[in-house]
Amino acid sequence: MIAKIRSLSPGLRQYLLVTFNYWNFTLTDGALRMLVVLHFHQLGYSPLAIASLFLFYEIFGVVTNLVGGYLGARIGLNRTMNLGLGMQVVALLMLAVPSAWLSVPYVMAAQALSGIAKDLNKMSAKSAIKTLVPKGQPGALYHWVAVLTGSKNALKGAGFFLGSLLLVLLGFQGAMVVMASVLLLVLLASLNWLGRDLGRAKGKPKFSQLLSKSPSVNILSAARLFLFGARDLWFVVALPVYLGSRFGWSHTAVGGFLALWVIGYGVIQGIAPRLTGSDRRHGEVPDGGDALRWAGLLTGVTLAVALGVQLQLLPQFTIVAGLMLFGAVFAVNSSLHSFLIVHYAGEDGVSLDVGFYYMANALGRLVGTLLSGLVFQMAGLAACLWVSAAFLALTTLISLWLPRNLRQSQGLH
Repeated sequence: MIAKIRSLSPGLRQYLLVTFNYWNFTLTDGALRMLVVLHFHQLGYSPLAIASLFLFYEIFGVVTNLVGGYLGARIGLNRTMNLGLGMQVVALLMLAVPSAWLSVPYVMAAQALSGIAKDLNKMSAKSAIKTLVPKGQPGALYHWVAVLTGSKNALKGAGFFLGSLLLVLLGFQGAMVVMASVLLLVLLASLNWLGRDLGRAKGKPKFSQLLSKSPSVNILSAARLFLFGARDLWFVVALPVYLGSRFGWSHTAVGGFLALWVIGYGVIQGIAPRLTGSDRRHGEVPDGGDALRWAGLLTGVTLAVALGVQLQLLPQFTIVAGLMLFGAVFAVNSSLHSFLIVHYAGEDGVSLDVGFYYMANALGRLVGTLLSGLVFQMAGLAACLWVSAAFLALTTLISLWLPRNLRQSQGLH
């Protein structure tokens, strides 16, 4: 096995190590989210108090993606990835203390650290692909981005199951210690084998370069903000509460269904190149026109589900089937965007553009999460879906300005 790995090209070995790091981090990140929700529910915390535990996690994601891209360009993606792994180990150990010490402010601080760690790790992994795939091979770039993105979400769903299992077998504190130990081993391997100058810009980027000057990156970032805002607007708070209160689903049924949805969503992301008709051999890759068409399709799907819920047309079937269809089409949209940002990003200091883009992604998640609770409390699930459809209509409109003909525009940034 070791001999086979050594026989691989240096670039492929680095890609596998980056992916291995990302996979392990993602698995523990999904498990941590489920562990926090279930454990603090057992301790008698209200839903609002539990939701507040993740507030800093999302807020710090916005800041981290912006500043993290700058750090990656200055000090190298190997250091930002390893920094993320190290911070997650510390966050997990912070939560391994006795339950009596776990006050809301303390857990929010640990979650803030975990949020910073997660976005440092994600930004580093996505940016690293641009530096590891040979230039002039956009089809290969799309394929590897899709594999990394899809596997990440499938593992996040698996992490939900892992968190539940570890809570039963080891308890909350035991689970934290085990996950921290595994990530520490991953960190040691990464420190030893990950390339030392991975993703470092040739010059020292200035702090003023945090905001992207690339029109295509700015347009895609705006589209991404509304795309992920639309998803979280009805998925994060409104849907789980509605399934439990309206249809009487148990917490286990809701959690299991959402975990399977995330795994399926990740699988679709991984095969997105086949669904969008890309051809690595002939350099055929999607462009802004594909992003426009898939965004329009997702808008239509969401409008149909919103109408079905509004009219109470077989509501349970409409929501479950609609969620499945939404997830499949959304996964393709997300995978397209993930490829386009890596393709649009500049060769030198790629993490600056990728960090700015994922800052918009994090901001969209934050806005969607807040609106999910607010709109659902004021007007119900149907209203969340109508607002979600409006967000997707804005994504579609913004996508009109995305560049076309990437195969003929390899130098476009």
